[in-house]
Amino acid sequence: MNRYAVIGAGPSGLAAARALHTRGITVDGYEASHGVGGLWDITNPRSTMYESAHLISSRTTTEFAEFPMRSRVDYPGHRVLKEYFDDYAEHFGLVELFRFDTRVTRLEPRDGGWDLTSAGPTGNETRWYAGVVLANGTLAEPNVPTFAGEFSGELLHTSAYKSPEQLKDKRVLLIGAGNSGCDIAVDAVHHASSIDMSVRRGYYFVPRYLFGRPSDTLNQGRPLPARIKQAVDSRVLRAFTGDPVRFGFPRPDYRIYESHPIVNTLILNHLGQGDLRIRPDIARFEGTTVHFRDGSADDYDLVLLATGYTLDYPFVDREHLHWRGASPRLFLNVFPASFNGLYVMGMIEASGIGWQGRYEQAELLAAYLSAVEEDPARAARFRERVTGAPWPDVTGGYRYLGLDRMAYYVNKDAYRGAVRREKSALEVSA
Repeated sequence: MNRYAVIGAGPSGLAAARALHTRGITVDGYEASHGVGGLWDITNPRSTMYESAHLISSRTTTEFAEFPMRSRVDYPGHRVLKEYFDDYAEHFGLVELFRFDTRVTRLEPRDGGWDLTSAGPTGNETRWYAGVVLANGTLAEPNVPTFAGEFSGELLHTSAYKSPEQLKDKRVLLIGAGNSGCDIAVDAVHHASSIDMSVRRGYYFVPRYLFGRPSDTLNQGRPLPARIKQAVDSRVLRAFTGDPVRFGFPRPDYRIYESHPIVNTLILNHLGQGDLRIRPDIARFEGTTVHFRDGSADDYDLVLLATGYTLDYPFVDREHLHWRGASPRLFLNVFPASFNGLYVMGMIEASGIGWQGRYEQAELLAAYLSAVEEDPARAARFRERVTGAPWPDVTGGYRYLGLDRMAYYVNKDAYRGAVRREKSALEVSA
């Protein structure tokens, strides 16, 4: 059989290696770090993990279905998750499939496949593969915006944040209020001399627990239509968390779930206690002074950019992934319409999709590659369906914000349903 490469040994890379290996497809894995786990391994040089990081989705909605976690904790921390991926890889015999401390530096098309060049302990090496699975993650390349003026204090992206000791006795301005930003703000109130958050838009804050249960375990049956779920959940949130506007946040200019919600209500507690302040968007930097768009200004020692990440597949020319704007345009976020032998795993962001959603991605890919090897006519019918029919709507009826970070956002129910239907169609036509 043909040999395929998998780049990355984080959750998506492990899922891909597991699904392909289960189908008898020969896999070579490449991982730049020393072990599995991807960003969940805080010792990985590319990891953007920090000491206080925990899951923001609950354990049972996040874990791989075939391999439940040993932990009974609802929202385990990164060390527990690193152990989980170690156990997963060991249990399914995935460790021996990967070359660790080996970084992929280049992919070039040749003879209907790909030359993969890597740099590892024995030097540079180039190998040919029939196909390559890109699973090197979506949360490693910092998005660093430009600002007017220059800040003469310390300027860091949250990707460089590891411990609250970095904030000790400093006047901190945190720009952005995503889930990581809010986690770090909660760290900061116990260590920084002051902490402000600069935000440009409003957010929806979801408690980790509702009615005594992890909030994402509720409504796990048939999904409600988008508008009904938005109306119901907005009322529930107002009852449990109140209106974030009274704490200084702008009012959201979008409906709930049209951007990723913040699963952290501690931030509201600290605002209510006066431990931190919300500030407007940045106008400009001037030395250690930050000027805001409302005309106010303050001095800071550290500006921390919680401004997210950009997709990055640096080892392959963008034309091969059919980039459109901030992300590649791929069928179900996996398959280039050209079917050129490149496949992407994990390029999905969705509230509640978990690692099982990524494994279902990998199962679809494995079903297709198995058809390529064993029944080329069946594989051709799949390619014809992808290139000749409208692609499925994976928004679930939600009108997502037109932001770069939302370019590959999907609704978990719509997406998983589409993936399962495509896999069934592939296998039924056998």
